[in-house]
Amino acid sequence: MPNRNLLAAVDLGSNSFRLFIGRLEETANGIQIYPVDSLKEPVRLASGLDADKKLNPAAQLRAVHALQRFGERLRAFQPEQVRAVATNTFRVAKNMADFLPTAEAALGFPIEVIAGREEARLIYLGVAHSLPLLPIAQAQRLVIDIGGGSTEFIIGSNYEPRLTESLLMGCVSYTMRFFPEGALTKEAFKQAELAARKEVETLADNYMAAGWQEVIGSSGTAKALAEILELNQFNPPNTTGITRRGLEKLRDHLVRAGQLQLVRLEGLKADRMPVMPGGLAIMLGIFAELDLQNMDYAEGALRLGVLYDLLGRDQPHDMRELTVKQFMRRYAVDERHALAVAGMVDRLAAGLPMLTLYQRHLLHWAALLHEVGLSIAHASYHKHSAYVLANADMPGFAKREQQHLATLVLGHVGKLAKLTRGEISRADWHLVLLLRLGFLFCRRRSLDSLPEVSLEERAAKAGPGYLLRIDKQYLQRHPLTDFSLAQEASEWLKLGVQLQIKGI
Repeated sequence: MPNRNLLAAVDLGSNSFRLFIGRLEETANGIQIYPVDSLKEPVRLASGLDADKKLNPAAQLRAVHALQRFGERLRAFQPEQVRAVATNTFRVAKNMADFLPTAEAALGFPIEVIAGREEARLIYLGVAHSLPLLPIAQAQRLVIDIGGGSTEFIIGSNYEPRLTESLLMGCVSYTMRFFPEGALTKEAFKQAELAARKEVETLADNYMAAGWQEVIGSSGTAKALAEILELNQFNPPNTTGITRRGLEKLRDHLVRAGQLQLVRLEGLKADRMPVMPGGLAIMLGIFAELDLQNMDYAEGALRLGVLYDLLGRDQPHDMRELTVKQFMRRYAVDERHALAVAGMVDRLAAGLPMLTLYQRHLLHWAALLHEVGLSIAHASYHKHSAYVLANADMPGFAKREQQHLATLVLGHVGKLAKLTRGEISRADWHLVLLLRLGFLFCRRRSLDSLPEVSLEERAAKAGPGYLLRIDKQYLQRHPLTDFSLAQEASEWLKLGVQLQIKGI
């Protein structure tokens, strides 16, 4: 029997893959997550990217083996107890679409490739839950997370992130780029630090204007640097964590060694050594560009944030719901009309019991957001809507969920042939039909003219089909709707799907 009090997060980073299992416990301050088990695999995925940004077979094999081991540990877990997220290397690898199904089969659960700012939000959520509340209500903390392929910067107050950014620089990519074959020279560090400063320069003004009262580092690079600086007494007296002077002394120590394999440091672990020069150079560039003097380290990171976000999806404050409301405001969506379409879609969906809860949520969100493109242009607004939903930063949504939304919204009006060019499942066709019918009945934007309808799936002799029952007198009073339904049936027939309209 699965333990329903357990949740699992799988963090597929560019340097390491991590599995974190937490136990839910009720406390006076709400539900808290306590660690139960964790696994770490130094996969070094980013090192497997070739010059064409394709993931080579050796890196793919390392990833599959690690995921198979994680999958064995998660065998007793149900899908709703596990969330697997993938970061920068999964985002940039050009052959990831081919590799992702293999990776998911090895793990046994879906893998969400998340956007950089979504990664930043989840990192902040994890860090915030591992630290005490800030002593002043409006005080802010700056969180910096150097990963294998990207670095995230977040300014927030307690549990609320206010600024999020992800820059394309990481300890694996920078080590490969500036320190090939482990050569540690003064010039290499200078070039690596300047490259990092150039990246950080793009956000420095906005972040420094927002301000912060404390600086927190998270994940492997920050943890390793904090331990090395303290154990080797590189920090100034009476200081802890990561200091600017300590980083400079560590850099000098590495340059004197000349080669990575000659470095001898207390606290430098074997799995961290191959990527430490790049991480150090990035941290030095960040300290210089943001004028930092010291940084504390927090244990909470992406995997803990994933667990709290997963927990939140069963709570009243699902981040995706908040994002949908925010997008409706941002893009001036006609809320009355959007809610009418969503309500009609929900009514029609009642006749298709095979739909999962996730599909019903996705359909509801698509109905609420189908007109975001009107803020760009009325002509082909559905294409604008689909583009926004596929490419905008949508906190709480995985990239795959955004693509799902975009596909539904693209197909809610017009020819269906445009959807056949991409991959769309049978289940998605159910959702497309429901959204199209909901939009069709609400097109007049009059709540007084919505009919009593029902929809069910029917297996017709000529192939798959649906039966739509509707008030016959309503169709007589609304000839345009009657005509539109006939056109809709004709459109589906082109795909070999029968939509039968039956007046009652």
